[in-house]
Amino acid sequence: MSLQLLLDSLPDLTPNDRSLIERAYRKAETLHAGQFRKSGEPYFTHCVAVAQILADMHLDAEAIAAALMHDLVEDTSATLDEIRAEFGDTVANIVDGATKLTHLPIKMETDRRSRTADRELEYIRKMLLGMGDDVRIVLVKLADRLHNMRTLGFMPEDKQRKIAKETLDIFAPLANRLGIWQIKWELEDLSLRYLDPEAYRSIVTRLDERRADREAYLSQIINTLRNELIKYNVTNATITGRPKHVYSIYRKMQRKDLPFERVYDVRAVRVIVDTVPECYLVLGVVHNLWRPIPGEFDDYIASPKDNFYQSLHTAVLDNQGKTVEVQIRTWEMHEHAEYGIAAHWRYKEGVSRIKDEAFERRINYLRRLMEFGPEVDDAATFVDTMKTEVFQDRVYAFTPKGDIVDLPVGATPIDFAYHIHTEIGHRCRGAKVHGRLVSLNYQLKTGDQVEILTAKRGGPSLDWLNPDLGYVHTTRARSKIRLWFRKQNRDKHIQSGREVLERELKRLGLIDSMSFDTVYQWFGYDRLDDFLAAVGAGDINGGQITNRILEMERRDQEERDRQLLKPRPSPAGVMVDSANGINIQGTSGLLVNLAKCCSPMPGDSIVGYVTRGRGVTVHRSDCPNIQSSAESERLIEVNWGRVKNEQRFTVPVEIVAYDREGLMRDISTVIADEKVNMSSVSVSTRQNIATFDLTMELTDLQQLARVLTRIECIASVVEARRRNTT
Repeated sequence: MSLQLLLDSLPDLTPNDRSLIERAYRKAETLHAGQFRKSGEPYFTHCVAVAQILADMHLDAEAIAAALMHDLVEDTSATLDEIRAEFGDTVANIVDGATKLTHLPIKMETDRRSRTADRELEYIRKMLLGMGDDVRIVLVKLADRLHNMRTLGFMPEDKQRKIAKETLDIFAPLANRLGIWQIKWELEDLSLRYLDPEAYRSIVTRLDERRADREAYLSQIINTLRNELIKYNVTNATITGRPKHVYSIYRKMQRKDLPFERVYDVRAVRVIVDTVPECYLVLGVVHNLWRPIPGEFDDYIASPKDNFYQSLHTAVLDNQGKTVEVQIRTWEMHEHAEYGIAAHWRYKEGVSRIKDEAFERRINYLRRLMEFGPEVDDAATFVDTMKTEVFQDRVYAFTPKGDIVDLPVGATPIDFAYHIHTEIGHRCRGAKVHGRLVSLNYQLKTGDQVEILTAKRGGPSLDWLNPDLGYVHTTRARSKIRLWFRKQNRDKHIQSGREVLERELKRLGLIDSMSFDTVYQWFGYDRLDDFLAAVGAGDINGGQITNRILEMERRDQEERDRQLLKPRPSPAGVMVDSANGINIQGTSGLLVNLAKCCSPMPGDSIVGYVTRGRGVTVHRSDCPNIQSSAESERLIEVNWGRVKNEQRFTVPVEIVAYDREGLMRDISTVIADEKVNMSSVSVSTRQNIATFDLTMELTDLQQLARVLTRIECIASVVEARRRNTT
């Protein structure tokens, strides 16, 4: 794309603005010369594409100049001081905010891939915090991510999935929070294309198959509605078929368990008028023409969404019994919906119908949501908090006195208690919602009246910090709980931390095969006691330990896979057992069985044992039968390959509990809630102690850890762990 085409898309530039963009263009073009993208295109084409996305949104010259130079500091010899001297503080600050980090201000882990992940998280943290100073930093980054997603097909498959997941988790919700619908929907659709290509293709194919019929049908609906509106002197309405995006159809099908044919808003119409009263007049006409569907009307004009989105939404049944969604808004609301916070720059020269007061409300809203930011030093925690507290919708609960408490969706009574006062959170022991007792991991809903039941003394429980149990959702509550534990005695923390670590390793069946030294080094600590103290103080919870163990095991497995699948001179090569998803080195044509003595599953370190007449039996590496075997020549290298999503592995589990009425029912309920099948169960009781021997069908170690954690929280359960059958 040429400089002239970029400038032509910005017809209202002043001479100074034009000069700024031209100078930025020439500088970036010169410094990126000789650099190429994965597609083979000159790297500079990416910079121009990012600038063009912002130009199409009519952002100002400073943002477009920064977009042209957003990769200079990272990828060329240019320095930030150089950009500041040539283009001024504003452009330099936007470039700085959109520049990835090359050095981390946090404790680094020893693993190179961990450092890369930390750098990416820290960069996202830096970018989001910079949004409080100049939101154009994030607009440049959103445009950068959008163009990268458009060209993602040239990346390796593993990178495609990683980038698409990050886009769906962070960048698309961020565009939504900023109200930029144009970018939000495209990021979501492109992410789905790589995360679930089969579902994406299925929906696109169905939409294409019915496009002609749908367009003819919508044309008929539009003409009928336009003619009816003329009778009510509404002659200025713009009525169009509203494009329905693939990801929104996918989400509705998933959320409501609907087939494609029952998604109402595949057929959708948008009506844009000049005034708010005309919106409600159009709504009345629509409901008079066709029968409204109960529960499908939303008034976002009277009650705007959190991102200040406004429109009327309704779904109706036409005379043929077909469903149609109708969206009604003013032109001002339309600008808000399409361009969100970017609309401030889009018409800032005095012709805007969007007032600066609305812009300030958006900025203040974002800053208020991100008040936690400076308090969170860890980048992973910060990004996780953004996902759960800033990008999600809100719930509004009430105190017994009627005061409103604003919390993110998923918040619990414990979150509510800490929001009221730290001491109330520490001493929280129960809660009532509308006068009825609820569990402490109950998820609050808008309109709930919450009463917190407290003890006279005492403190929080370490279990509250375990994400698998769902007791705490907000960063505010989590940080207060950690601070409480941090103030306790260090020796006590070390002992508590040791108990937590032993419990997690025992649950996973790794207590005999994994040393404490290995685990604390994975977390970047120099001494075991320091790590155990952090665990005991609540800075690191059991769920984090489990996730880190599983992550490192997965990385080790991937490395073994890479080594295993490298071309070797041996003609035997590698055999893949598609039934179990196992790669076997140096064999072909052999049967593969999973050992019943140790029941290996994805995430376990495994080894193969060649048996007479039965092919290869796959054991866990720490299986006693393998460790005691005297025939080491029969052992061969095996690794987990690609396991099918629906594949399940049998895992024996032992549960020890004090016997009581309803115990089996409570255990079964937890297992059913996790959608886990029990293929066998036996119970023995001795001196009021019940021992359950279960066989569960699970997908991986992470699901096992989550189920065992929830079972241990059942009243009277002493221990739940994986067991060997030997």
